[in-house]
Amino acid sequence: MPSPPTRATLIEVAKRAGTSKSSVSRFFGPERDKLSQSLQQRVAEAAAALGYQPNQMARGLKGGGSRLLGMMVADIRNPFSVAVMHGVEIACRDFGYSLIVCNTDNDPALEQHHLATLAAYQVEGLIINAVGQSGQTLLDSGVPRVLLDRDIKHLNAEVIGLDNALAIDMALAHLAQQGYRSILYVSETPEHTSTRQARLERFQQQADAMGFTHQTLMLSHWDIDAPCANLATFVEPYAPGHCAVLCANGNATLAMARCFKRLGVAMGPVGLMGIDELEWCELMTPGITTLAQPTDSIGRDAVACLVNQLERRATPLTFHSRHSPQLLVRGSTAP
Repeated sequence: MPSPPTRATLIEVAKRAGTSKSSVSRFFGPERDKLSQSLQQRVAEAAAALGYQPNQMARGLKGGGSRLLGMMVADIRNPFSVAVMHGVEIACRDFGYSLIVCNTDNDPALEQHHLATLAAYQVEGLIINAVGQSGQTLLDSGVPRVLLDRDIKHLNAEVIGLDNALAIDMALAHLAQQGYRSILYVSETPEHTSTRQARLERFQQQADAMGFTHQTLMLSHWDIDAPCANLATFVEPYAPGHCAVLCANGNATLAMARCFKRLGVAMGPVGLMGIDELEWCELMTPGITTLAQPTDSIGRDAVACLVNQLERRATPLTFHSRHSPQLLVRGSTAP
């Protein structure tokens, strides 16, 4: 019976690359930039030829850093979470880190459990899409962190996400340009979620300032019939082209698209617009107008912000805290 293949060692990589063991260790750590380009290339080629993979857990135990980052998302089924995760993972690879992802399922107890698990793996930093605003489960963590999308009061951490005020302003400006004058704003309940609160507050402020008549509808997971009844009541007094529905996120857009179909309400004569681009929005007839979040850029900037805390670079990485959405106009806002 053949013996299992042995793993290549750091010493073997150094010998093949014609350099020292410490230089190879630097190449696989945060001090790679201190090596010359030619030396980096020799070490990379030697490691590839030998199939060498560094033991990151062992590095962490020796105090060299695990090169692991942890990411906690509030709902891994949310398309926004999946899309941002893609940008985070790409950036982690670019900076030489590996990523561990945990789904908290909007459960504070599970959030606390995952924090303990990530600490056991000695992650060097955390990217957190928090469950709520209290932040109690996050206060005891001494690991560098960045908040994704959702802010937490009284927690000193950078927040990377969409410019929510700009998104609402762009949505209302588009609906006004299209001739709609009455708006139904639809959102999931905003309690404990800073993003939903910020969008709702901005909507109420700007809708008043722009002279819209407006109403709000808070969705409940327990009552799937109420949104359709509210939509029917909202559109009944208005002539075609006068009223529109603005959805605060992808889940709200999906719920209202179902109601439009169920009630036989024509999109366009009654406007429908959503914050967050979902793949099916362009497939529905006549297509749903959305404000797309630059999710890859948000994910990359979250990592860049975290790397600035972890690595002392001569020139800090640049990143943006608030990102602008992209308006994608389709037939649902063509009265």
